[in-house]
Amino acid sequence: MATKRQKNVWMSAINDIIRGACGGFLFGIPLLYTMEVWWIGSLAKPQLMMMAIALMFIVVYLLNQTEGFRKRRYSWLDHQAAMDTVKAIAIGLACSAFVLLLLRELTLETSLKIPLGKIIFESVPFALGVGLANQLLGDTRNGDPEGQATDQVNSTTNNKEDEIQATFADVGGTLIGATIIAFNIAPTDEIPMLAAAASPPWQLAMIATSLLISYGIVFQAGFSNQQKRKQQKGIFQRPSSETIMSYLVSLLAGAFMLWFFQKLTFNDPWTMWLDHTLMLGLPATIGGAAGRLAI
Repeated sequence: MATKRQKNVWMSAINDIIRGACGGFLFGIPLLYTMEVWWIGSLAKPQLMMMAIALMFIVVYLLNQTEGFRKRRYSWLDHQAAMDTVKAIAIGLACSAFVLLLLRELTLETSLKIPLGKIIFESVPFALGVGLANQLLGDTRNGDPEGQATDQVNSTTNNKEDEIQATFADVGGTLIGATIIAFNIAPTDEIPMLAAAASPPWQLAMIATSLLISYGIVFQAGFSNQQKRKQQKGIFQRPSSETIMSYLVSLLAGAFMLWFFQKLTFNDPWTMWLDHTLMLGLPATIGGAAGRLAI
């Protein structure tokens, strides 16, 4: 019994971290494709870095007073709120560092001060996303038995829905979410610059990361009603196949946005289309996952 209880504690902690990280990606990914923030972080003095961390702590601590990423409520002097605030900031720092490394904006050749400033400044929206995730994307039923009974009814109803209609709903939600995010990033100069620095191994890593984050947001983080989504029936209505399908749709939306803003033309080689689209595919996929949560 004690072993089972300890396992549940560990699983709960892991799910909390996944939820916090996914919330950070949803809110923080657009700023990671902004070179001005890279420059500001590279030139930031230690005093400014400390000020940014202090401001992050204050804002995330205040968010934790309503509902933090661990779905708890705290009193104003609860030390656990401070500990969870530190954890939220740590998740933001780790996520931003990982994506900057994936984008080749962090390398082993650079001095410590430059990547440290980039990580701290880019982690601000990530940390805020960790604190805001449950409030804006969480399941408002909070395990209510009546809500669970409603889920069972809805699940039965979904089994009778037309498979094509259910699939088109997911495709539409993915297209809307991916287009909204890609529309803000596609016209910038960051995509060509990042694509030029990405070698095939890093492109494969970008694909794997996009798929993992998309799966985590929709099926693992506990946003909305993920059990209902797992029970949906349709052409691609399984977690793995739906994740792959939504990724391909997000890539299509990203490629269209790049063409729309004349960053790509039909005269460009297919390799250029591929590396630019894959680079925009990460934020587009995250937007597509958010779009599926909304339907």
